[in-house]
Amino acid sequence: MTIGVIGLGYVGLPLVVAFAEAGERVVAVDVDERKVEALKRGESYIEDIASERLAAVLGSIEASTKFAPLARADAVLICVPTPLTRNREPDLGPLNAAGRSLTAVLQSGQLVVLESTTYPGTTRERLVPILEESGLRVGESLNVAFSPERVDPGRTDYTLKNTPKVIGGMTPACAERARELYSRVCDEIIPVSTPEAAELTKLLENIFRSVNIALVNEIAVLADRMGINIWEVVDAAATKPYGFMRFEPGPGMGGHCLPVDPFYLTWRAREFELSTEFIELAGKMNQQMPYFCVERIERALNDVSKPVKGSRIAILGVSYKGGVGDIRESPALRIMKVLGDRGGDLCYHDPFVPGLKEFDLHSLSLEEAVADADALVLVTAHPGIDYFALASEASLFVDLRGVTRGLQAENVIRL
Repeated sequence: MTIGVIGLGYVGLPLVVAFAEAGERVVAVDVDERKVEALKRGESYIEDIASERLAAVLGSIEASTKFAPLARADAVLICVPTPLTRNREPDLGPLNAAGRSLTAVLQSGQLVVLESTTYPGTTRERLVPILEESGLRVGESLNVAFSPERVDPGRTDYTLKNTPKVIGGMTPACAERARELYSRVCDEIIPVSTPEAAELTKLLENIFRSVNIALVNEIAVLADRMGINIWEVVDAAATKPYGFMRFEPGPGMGGHCLPVDPFYLTWRAREFELSTEFIELAGKMNQQMPYFCVERIERALNDVSKPVKGSRIAILGVSYKGGVGDIRESPALRIMKVLGDRGGDLCYHDPFVPGLKEFDLHSLSLEEAVADADALVLVTAHPGIDYFALASEASLFVDLRGVTRGLQAENVIRL
């Protein structure tokens, strides 16, 4: 069987490797020549796929910036970005472009699966009409389904193989084709009745997290005002064996899903004359957290008679989560921007992010970053770093992740 994958990022590349390891031929397509050339060399550019693992299956992979080789594929998976515009509305430009390019080479009997997160109705109302410009008809000579990616970058306990795979086909036959395809690389398949149900499933998963993160962040702000240790409260609440799921406060949300996906649903809801105020409020709360964190840093410096302006502030971790180098929507960037605008002398250490062009900064060694710093600010906790030791030795340590809770020291300030 030959599998085509369009888009070779955090979603597409793991699929390429998984199907190749399952013994399938894979046609990997991306408009980014750098990704294609790296793949051809067997060099992985995402943390979840080791270069050794990619190199081991190169013989089964054909990488290209051209869509023509996809004509030989039995199934094509679309894994392109679905970002937001500057007005926080869905930007389906990459999806539309991929669909039109694919339409030019579509063959009768092929299966096309959209994996990109989007609003309910995208597959049926946007993708299918583009594909049917080929002259093929869904349910007759073409099979189409939606199956949302469930990638959590940097995670090793749940992977593509053991995370249940949701699929929603345009027809029962389409769903069966998708089930047969994914059963080659996934242990469990969860069929739903329509693509819309599958599309909304992914949004519900991410909105559930967004809302609960916003809730605990709001409680954290209130606890700060009331002089209550939010980490003690979360730890205590988490002892309840039912009716409570632990979420922890932090500097805000980042990555390719949580800061973006809820707005796809709120935009779609407006077309149905419904205002999703609960979801929008959560988004607003999470977007405000970097500013609250800056306020916390300012107060911490003020307590030791130092202003932000002129203070040497070392940011520890700038990616959106520990163990990965993805800086998309990272709250660290907003925190740094505000601190810089207020005159802070910034540097950072992040072993996963070598440089930040927008700040004209590069990652310093840990020793360089902490030397002579007026404040160390832990924004993203990466594995392999002894934050307790850093906190014990720093003149001022601001912990926005609660990593050092349990350490009682006057120089340690927590969210």
